[in-house]
Amino acid sequence: MPRQTTSSPRPCDALNVRVDSCPDFFEVPNLGFMSKSHMPTSLHKLPWSKPRVCVVGDVMVDAYMWGNIQRMSPEAPVPVVEVSRREERVGGAANVVKNLHALGADIDIISVIGDDQAGRELTLLLDTMCTPHLIVDDKRPTTVKTRVISDGSHVVRIDEESAEEVSENVSRLALKSLKHILQGNRKPEIVVLEDYDKGMMTERFIEDVLETCTEAGVPVAVDPKLRHFSAYRGVDLFKPNLKELNEGLGLQVQAHPSDRESMISAIETLVTTLNCKRAFVTLGEFGSWIHAPNEGVNHMHIPAIPRDVTDVSGAGDTVIATASLMLASQAEAISMAAVANLAGGWVCERVGVVPITREALEGELPRLGLPTSS
Repeated sequence: MPRQTTSSPRPCDALNVRVDSCPDFFEVPNLGFMSKSHMPTSLHKLPWSKPRVCVVGDVMVDAYMWGNIQRMSPEAPVPVVEVSRREERVGGAANVVKNLHALGADIDIISVIGDDQAGRELTLLLDTMCTPHLIVDDKRPTTVKTRVISDGSHVVRIDEESAEEVSENVSRLALKSLKHILQGNRKPEIVVLEDYDKGMMTERFIEDVLETCTEAGVPVAVDPKLRHFSAYRGVDLFKPNLKELNEGLGLQVQAHPSDRESMISAIETLVTTLNCKRAFVTLGEFGSWIHAPNEGVNHMHIPAIPRDVTDVSGAGDTVIATASLMLASQAEAISMAAVANLAGGWVCERVGVVPITREALEGELPRLGLPTSS
């Protein structure tokens, strides 16, 4: 039977191009890019202090095994990796928590884990950065993705998971936790739904969560996956990447940032279908696209700032974390998109999944062409 654990409180979306291949940030012609005249004029520092955030979604363990290959196996034509080091890190929705924590937020997370060692280790990791509300389900394993690395090369990845939808009882316990948080003294300023398509976010649960957040007057930001792409109706921020936009809408004519009309058509379809207030699409090396018609922001393309790209891992989690904090702080749509774009680019210059801190992100703000705080 599923059971619930709660701890006491404590506190591929690359947005870059390589330096030698990127034109000047504000001088890319004919694509409707954001110009200096479109930039916010009052963003001198990040507009939050210690916001409260609730994350709901699929958590997992990102495990790594490093070793050397010295020989082939006598049992099969495969290499033998002699493991010298292991490491477990938070992944999925838990990595969004890690990013929010680095940016100074006070976080609750609601998710499901298995009754296993991986789940217990993940709980301990989350305990250092948030207040976890985890339903323990003995019918499913904790999701673990193990990468085996030798001489800097990725040899193989091993996934231990169940992507089947959780039971109604698990959803009921998760919804109960959310209602308790929304009605208590830790009421968040925003709820972030992080869908990694591992079974936590069922269509009925999504509907119940959105209704509960609406009743509580709390904005919702969504990082979707394809299975329930169309279930996230009426949210405040919807952030797919370009692949998810095309596949989630089932577009026969694929949208691409080099074709402005195709992007406009796709995002108009998205907003009409889902009735989202802000559509924020990450475009890889082309930057991002923001459309918030209720705020007078119509199809603004924000290009990537020149970066020496090293590793794009985790950029999408950084983007949704930053955008959510900007939204919770009532930042205007263009500011939100520009700063999230900036944060996603920063992490791509680092090896591994490295969250950006508040201090590092404020240090990046001058790259937007705005004055820094005195």
